[in-house]
This record gives sequence, C-alpha cells and structure tokens, in this order.
Amino acid sequence: MPIVKSLIVFIFSGFCEIGGGYLVWLWLKANRPFWYGLIGGIVLAIYGIAATLQTANFGRVYATYGGVFIVMSLLWGWKVDQFIPDRYDIIGAFIALIGVAVMFYAPRN
Repeated sequence: MPIVKSLIVFIFSGFCEIGGGYLVWLWLKANRPFWYGLIGGIVLAIYGIAATLQTANFGRVYATYGGVFIVMSLLWGWKVDQFIPDRYDIIGAFIALIGVAVMFYAPRN
C-alpha cells in the first residue's frame, strides 16, 4: 500500500505542477487574463504542499519526481497541447522512469 500511496501523491503532485505551470504559461505567453496566472500560482503552491506527503527525504522525492514529471509533461503536451512525442521522447521518458523507480523503491537497510 505505501507504493500505491506514493504513486498517487506523485501523480497528484504532477498534475498540480504541470497544470499550475501551464496556467501561468497561458497567462504570460498566450495573453490570457491575469486570473489564469493567479490560479496557476495557487495550484503551484498546492504542489509544494502535496509533495511533502511523500515519506522519503526531500532529495530523493524531488529527484524521483523529476522522472515522473518528464513522463507526465509529455502526456500533458500530447493530450492538452497536441504535441506528439516521437520515439526518442518515449525512450528517454521510459529510461528516466525506470531509473527513478529503482532509486525510490529499492529496498534499503
């Protein structure tokens, strides 16, 4: 159950960071109203809080989240921004995800 919980927290955190960042991006780059940026900032703050729900130390959590962020960013871009990842994007994301899974979930003494 701890693995499932940590995966849920990583995914929720990813949606908060990518979604909040995307709203700020739209505000500044696509001339959307100020409230896009404001809501984006609030969602980014929620991300900062959500990440603390992980049980590992800060360095390992944020390093692992980097791999999760890579995969979720590609999925977000594909579904929301109509960006189509190529095979090298997919291979790189897979390698990153395997690496962080080993780092975060490896049994330790």
